[in-house]
Amino acid sequence: MSLVLDPAAQDLLFREARTANTFTDEPVTDEQVQAIYDLVKYGPTAFNQSPLRVVLVRSAEGRERLVKHMAEGNRPKTAAAPLVALLVADHEFHDELPALLPHFPQAKDAFFSERPVREQSAALNAGLQAAYFIIGVRAAGLAAGPMTGFDAAGIEKEFLDGDHKLLMAVNIGKPGEDAWFPRLPRLSYDEVVTTV
Repeated sequence: MSLVLDPAAQDLLFREARTANTFTDEPVTDEQVQAIYDLVKYGPTAFNQSPLRVVLVRSAEGRERLVKHMAEGNRPKTAAAPLVALLVADHEFHDELPALLPHFPQAKDAFFSERPVREQSAALNAGLQAAYFIIGVRAAGLAAGPMTGFDAAGIEKEFLDGDHKLLMAVNIGKPGEDAWFPRLPRLSYDEVVTTV
C-alpha cells in the first residue's frame, strides 16, 4: 500500500463508512462534538478563512422546528437522530481574518470587501470544512447522515440570520438497525484521473 494511514483507519473513515439512515438513542455529547471540531479545524481553507459555522439542534423544540422543513423522506431519521448539526457558511467570515491570518491582516479589505466575493468564497471553503466535519464524525466512531433534502429558506428563517447560508444538515449518532443502504458504485481511477 502507498498509504501510511492504518488500513483499519482507512476503513473507518472511507471504505466502510456510509451515510447512516437510522441511529441508536445513545446521546452524542458536547465533548464528542468539541473533539470532532478540534480535529477538523485544521483542514485547509483559502486565506485560512474558516467560514464554517455549526448549529447543533438538540432540544425537542428545535428538532420540531427543523423537521418540518426537511424533505418528507428525511423527516423520520432527522427526528430520531441523537443530534443534528446544521453546517452553515458565514458570509461575514472576513471579520475574523485579522486574527486568522495575522501575517496579512489587510486581506480582509484587499480581497473580501465585496459581499458577492465573500459569499462565493464562503460557499466553497465552508463546503470543504463540511467534508472535514463528516470525516471527523467518523473518526469519533460515530455515523454521519448528511442531507441536502430540505427547504433551505425555511431552515434559514428558523435558525439563521441573513449573513449565514445553510449548506447541509448532518444527523449524528451511533448507527442503528439497518442503518446502511447497499454500497453504491464509485468511478474508477481511470475514469477520473488524467495526466497532461
